[in-house]
Order: sequence, then C-alpha cells, then structure tokens
Amino acid sequence: MKKINKTYNIAVVGVGAVGEAMLRVLRQRKFPINTLRIFARSARTINVDGQEYSVEELTHDSFHGIDIALFAGTEGEKGAAVTYAASAIKAGAVVIDNGADFRMKKDVPLVVPEANPGDVKNHKGIIANPNCSTIQMVVALAPIKKRAGLKRVVVSTYQAVSGSGRGGMVQIEKEYRAWAANSSENIPVAMSQTIRFNIFPHIGSFNADGSTTEEMKMVHETRKILHDNKIKISATTVRVPVVNGHSEAVYIETTKPISPDSVRSLLKKSAGIIVMDDPKSNLYPMPIHCDGKDEVFVGRIRRDASVKNGLWLWIVADNLRKGAATNAVQIAELLIK
Repeated sequence: MKKINKTYNIAVVGVGAVGEAMLRVLRQRKFPINTLRIFARSARTINVDGQEYSVEELTHDSFHGIDIALFAGTEGEKGAAVTYAASAIKAGAVVIDNGADFRMKKDVPLVVPEANPGDVKNHKGIIANPNCSTIQMVVALAPIKKRAGLKRVVVSTYQAVSGSGRGGMVQIEKEYRAWAANSSENIPVAMSQTIRFNIFPHIGSFNADGSTTEEMKMVHETRKILHDNKIKISATTVRVPVVNGHSEAVYIETTKPISPDSVRSLLKKSAGIIVMDDPKSNLYPMPIHCDGKDEVFVGRIRRDASVKNGLWLWIVADNLRKGAATNAVQIAELLIK
C-alpha cells in the first residue's frame, strides 16, 4: 500500500445504506484521504448529508492507484467483492469487505478492532468485516473473555430493518403510511414478512437443521474473532419494527467467577463501550440511544442465579455504523498505523 504524503486514495464500492454510512463515517472520523472515488453498478450523483458525490460505474479497471477499497456488501446476497476484489488487489489496493463471502475463508482475517486488532497484519490483500450482530456482541464479550474466560453464549437478537438494507427501511415506512391512510397500496417486499406491528424470527435463509444463516454467522464468526472454537454458542435472530439499531439479549457462562459489578467496571474501561446500567432509574440501552453513534452500549448486567458463573447482558449498537461502516473504517485506520 503506497503512502501519498500520509494521505490515501480510498474507494467506496456500493452506495446503499452501508455505502452512504461509510462516506459519512470517513468524513466524521477525518480519515486522511488524498482522493475519494465511489463506484456502483451505474454512474450517477448522490447526496449524503447535503454533500454531493459523483458515483462512477464499477469495472475491473476502477482500482488503479487505490490504496484501500471499502466494499459495502450487504447481507444475504453475493457482494461485489466476489467479482471485483481480485482486480482491486491486483491493482495494489487492500480490500475491506462488508459482505459475508470471505469471512470464514481461512486466509482472510475477520476483524473487530476492539477484539482482535493484531489479525489485520495477517491479510493477503483482503480483510473481512464481520456480521453486524456479531460485531456488537464481540466488542462486549472480548474483555470479559480475557478476564474470566468464556464457556457458553446464548444470544437472541432484535434486529432493525436497516439490517436488510435500504429496501427494508422503505418497506417499513410504506407499511405504516399505508396503515395510517387505510390504503391498499402494494408495498415492495424487502423482508420475508410484514414488519408493521410485527416481529419474526427469520433473518437469512433456513438451514436443514432449522437454524438460519444469520444465526450460524454469529456462531462461526464469534469463534473465529475470539480465536476459540470451544465456545458453545447458540443464536436466535429476530427482525423487529425498529428502523435502525440492533439489540441483543446475551447470556454467558464464564470459566472463572466474575461479579456483575466487576463486569460493569471492566466494560466501562474497555474501548468502544458505553455502560448504561441503572435499572432503578429505568436506564438501559435502547436503539434511540445508539442511532448515529459508533459505540456499543451495554446494560442489564446481572447474575443468572440458576447457573454457576452465568451472567446476562443487554447489548445495543447502530448496525449501519459500528455494525458495518464504522468497523470497516476502523480496520482501515489500523492498516495505516
């Protein structure tokens, strides 16, 4: 990767909800950019927060001179990196891919900077950004594992519609507008069910054993990031009628005893975490707290009296930012260090 006066030539590939968030995060975190180029299937102009950006048509020749290419892949479909990552790497760029296609490849680092920053140095041209739900959970679990070990994780997620992309955000708005207007408008379907006044336990596709691909991502990705295939992990992933911000109820069993107060103290000192945990004042994380923020919010930290070394945590984060764009930009920040 070539330095140009300590600034870098950056490409953002894809201009959906995650791509727009990447542009926003690059600007807000003041990433040292020399030139910024944006690519998508077709050329056009987009407006993000009042700033216009020119989008170029993506081709295999797009990456000449690019130092870092951020691919804003979405869940549940083959991302552009499958087709274009090799061309970007050949041109000398390091690819940071938000899609699911490379995450479990043995020679591709899967990185959450607060948990396994050292894995960045093992890349061979491509670094994978984990699943949004995995990222926020691992940020909270990594310091606990380091202090007390981690034997078991059971997680139920409550995932916002923005996790399904811009189409999900359009769907929920149109469903509520149609309901309020008593309209029979034909609503475009980006999700598997109606989301208005509803929740459903179906994110990704179903496997033969009844689990979903989203649930198994959390299992395999968490083990890879934490470098521990012995952790017993089970997940149920649920879509809820929230526009942005994923929430998770996470049950853990630690190897060594650790008190809820010790966990609170530990997490307060850990990078990228805000502890909001005062039940007497009705203070606990909610999606409205995390929207537009880069931190992972943790609360409802309590002991499970039915199991030795059992604890519960409630974890909330902005899935478009820390769950996707911010984590990718943080990986790029690690690279330039």
